[in-house]
Amino acid sequence: MKTLLTAAAALLALQAPAFAEDLDFLLINDSSADLVEFNVSPASSGSWEDNLIDGGYLAPGYEIGVLIADGATTCVYDIRGSFADGSEAEDYGLDLCDLGEYTFTD
Repeated sequence: MKTLLTAAAALLALQAPAFAEDLDFLLINDSSADLVEFNVSPASSGSWEDNLIDGGYLAPGYEIGVLIADGATTCVYDIRGSFADGSEAEDYGLDLCDLGEYTFTD
């Protein structure tokens, strides 16, 4: 019985790196306009994911915690923000596994 448990534990340990890890970071709006749309997509994707603040906004000078639990095993993402004044900002190839915060500025 001990051998069976050891084999099962070893199998789980080998599979652990394949499981996705939730990514969380602090999003800060240090711009002069409300952030009205915020998209995060894996860098390998050809399109943007859904707006993470749909129906809301992040006012200048405020921050919010962002949790990405998309099941992906990648750490590298692209970020896009759209603002109430019509401006947009995009950033590519960010390692969200190491990112503690992301700040939008003018």
